[in-house]
Amino acid sequence: MQLLLPGIGLIFWTLIAFVVVFLILKKFAWKPILSSLNDREKTIADSLETAERVKREMAQLKNENEEMMAKAREERGMMLKEARETKDKLISEAKEQAKIEANKIIAEAQVQINAQKMAALTEVKNQVGKMVVEVAEKVLRKELSSPAAQEAHIKDLVNEVNLS
Repeated sequence: MQLLLPGIGLIFWTLIAFVVVFLILKKFAWKPILSSLNDREKTIADSLETAERVKREMAQLKNENEEMMAKAREERGMMLKEARETKDKLISEAKEQAKIEANKIIAEAQVQINAQKMAALTEVKNQVGKMVVEVAEKVLRKELSSPAAQEAHIKDLVNEVNLS
């Protein structure tokens, strides 16, 4: 039982050793330990505050990034829409220009066709006129082969001219 109940002397000397160690620690180690604990606590608080600030900045940057991406998508959509509109406009202008050119070519072709038709009709009329004159000449030569027939025909023509 002696192990469970220490003696008074042991308690006394243990208490004195404890008080001496406590006073020495209080005088020499307590302030540096407390200041290092306070510094550590301050450093941890600053680190937590910095981490929280960085977290807020990251959230803000993320929001700004998302806004910029949305804006970029919108601009891309507008650019694609403008490109499509420009393409459609160019195609329609090209089609319209082609129609105008085709109509112009058709009109020129019709003018040329009419001119060639008139030239052909004129040529046919000239050839028919030549043929009529040649036939009439041959008929008249045959009928007027004698000088008496020629004089009679001339007198008839003169009489017709005088009467007209």
